[in-house]
Amino acid sequence: MIVEAHAKINLTLNVVGKRGDGYHELDMIMLPLALHDTIEISIAKEDMFTTDDSQVAMDDANTVVRAVQLMRNTFALKEHFHVHLHKRIPSQAGLAGGSADGAAVLRGIHNLCHLSITMEELAQLGKQLGADVPFCVLQESALVQGIGEKLTPFHFDWKPHVLLVKPSIGVSTKEAFATLDFAKCPHPNAHTIKKLLQNKEYEQLPQYIANSLEYSAFQLVPQIADIKQELIAMGFPCVLMSGSGSTVFALSEDETRIEKAIHHYAHTDMFVCDTTFYP
Repeated sequence: MIVEAHAKINLTLNVVGKRGDGYHELDMIMLPLALHDTIEISIAKEDMFTTDDSQVAMDDANTVVRAVQLMRNTFALKEHFHVHLHKRIPSQAGLAGGSADGAAVLRGIHNLCHLSITMEELAQLGKQLGADVPFCVLQESALVQGIGEKLTPFHFDWKPHVLLVKPSIGVSTKEAFATLDFAKCPHPNAHTIKKLLQNKEYEQLPQYIANSLEYSAFQLVPQIADIKQELIAMGFPCVLMSGSGSTVFALSEDETRIEKAIHHYAHTDMFVCDTTFYP
């Protein structure tokens, strides 16, 4: 069985505050992208985890391995699985690559073993793997709140190009939250962004999108701020860092502008990708 694990961007991200349990309360608009990893999963005589990316360790810390363990423990599964990961989404990028892979394994085992659980219930189970996993299970545009477990899916029709530019250096999510300064970071209104998308008022997005974690990420990896300013200077109206970084995305319907930007970064060591929203 082949399962797609789609990346995401945060069109807006507000860190509302820190909770008593150490987690942060979030208010976000998350959108799935056409860019995806591919998971091949099949029943096997023993568990086997492989990948085409030598930089990815398929050990007990990997969400793919943890997802298999979670499903086995939850549903008392006797089956073993061979999981092969075709990696395209970069790590430490703010694109939820690892979460998407784990979520794809949950969906794959759900289908292979014909489990009687809804996708919504599977999404809630996924929060044991990570905050972005519930969203990655559903793979729908959504207002995301809490620590990532409260999902309100919604639909809109816009399909611009989504240009992704990631420097070679990543950002640790833990470090980004640790250096968060609530007084200096923006606190955008995700409900406003949702309304603009649904009302097709896309031209108003640039004045409302923001990411509370940008300030932290800029301190950790100053090149992220440079990339953002470069893309703005190229004339992209909607430019923002995704998640905790280090990817910066730019939205545009202008193919010529996209092509010029790709050419600009072609001879660098950065990850550059022209994608769009999924589905």
